[in-house]
Amino acid sequence: MNRPYKIPESVLVVIHTAELEVLLIERADKPGFWQSVTGSKDTVEEELEHTAVREVAEETGIVIGSPSVPQSALRDWNLRNVYEIYPVWRHRYEPHVIHNTEHVFSLEVPRDVAVTVSPREHSRFEWLPHHEAADRCFSSSNAEAILMLPRFLA
Repeated sequence: MNRPYKIPESVLVVIHTAELEVLLIERADKPGFWQSVTGSKDTVEEELEHTAVREVAEETGIVIGSPSVPQSALRDWNLRNVYEIYPVWRHRYEPHVIHNTEHVFSLEVPRDVAVTVSPREHSRFEWLPHHEAADRCFSSSNAEAILMLPRFLA
């Protein structure tokens, strides 16, 4: 069965606590590659907020809209990053596609929120102070978003 090509429009969701601890997840296919929640739209028509809600649930088990994580905890920063897709992952996109547009969100959660990583995508998770989390990220746009977190929460 052939998988459809990925849509080159995605979300980046920086999950954090009120104390600016950031949740990072390690990629299962690239040990040592730590990141926030990311994911592409399933369809061109899919709303970005829906993509963010879906990806957070798929990758961490955190349900946005639950009593402990209300829908209002998800914030769209109205910030877009356009970057070149890493060559190792370009085969997932149509042959002519080399850039992705990433839309940045943040999600404030209680520190004791249950996290369950999807073993198909991620091997483990860690909570880190935001500066340490930014240093650990392999993606520069992810690290920059984490460093901007205090500004977007002010």
